[in-house]
Amino acid sequence: MIVPQAEDRQMPPSDALALQRLPGRPDRAEVLFAHGFGQTRQAWTRTAATLAAHGHGSTRFDARGHGQSRWNPAHLPYELEQFVDDLAALAQDHATPPVLVGASMGGLLGLYAQGHRDPPPFRALVLVDIAPRWDEAGVERIMGFMSAHPEGFDSPEHAADVIAAYLPHRPRRKSREELAPLLAQREDGRWRWHWDPRLIDSIGRRGAQYQARLLDATDRIQVPTLLVSGGRSELIGDAHVADFLQRVPHAHHVRLPQATHMVVGDDNDAFTRTILAFLSTLPAGNSFPAGALR
Repeated sequence: MIVPQAEDRQMPPSDALALQRLPGRPDRAEVLFAHGFGQTRQAWTRTAATLAAHGHGSTRFDARGHGQSRWNPAHLPYELEQFVDDLAALAQDHATPPVLVGASMGGLLGLYAQGHRDPPPFRALVLVDIAPRWDEAGVERIMGFMSAHPEGFDSPEHAADVIAAYLPHRPRRKSREELAPLLAQREDGRWRWHWDPRLIDSIGRRGAQYQARLLDATDRIQVPTLLVSGGRSELIGDAHVADFLQRVPHAHHVRLPQATHMVVGDDNDAFTRTILAFLSTLPAGNSFPAGALR
């Protein structure tokens, strides 16, 4: 069930994507945020607010099967192309192509859409700790954590304990309020992650089967591109970054040394400063250099 907030609305093609928009200035680039697997639009709350203060409007949304967006019905399996369709539709809702800021799964969706849609939907790309090649062992560690409690949790505090054990480098535990977008209390009284558990096998563990298409899409990228990686990432290492920069030679790379794969949550201030610096390099307003969008 979707519980709209004041600035929320739903969006085709699924008719059930929970959105939040923040307005910006017409002479500043708009941003479309795409969260990672198992996250919600709330992952971008602080960054979006700071960007808005600098004149950059933005759209955040819960991907299908996540947060307040609807799950696919039982007869409809999840496919990567559905998520790409959703993302492209959101981009097309803007008067001019937005900048895609995508973390992990969201970044891969952005790469796929930019390389395989005509016209490409984005004026620039920011990929957050993701590239078309990644460490499969890191993926399995993440999927292992996400699938480790199918019976759910006794309380939000129980979930906070589990997250703290998984992310021991973070200085403080998540509060009940911070966990609210990630958990839902079911009829049996147990608290479970706020995403469809079918996503683990249908999307989370099937990334490798899309890798050839992702590599092909990456080779087609012509717009300004930034890769932000975590210095302690379990997914993206030096070899993965080097491969990406070889494929997209005009791209820039910034490493945040203390961040893991959870870059935005680990070092939000440094991440947001990095995004603002990149946005400042783009042409003013919504103009584009010749050939930027094929």
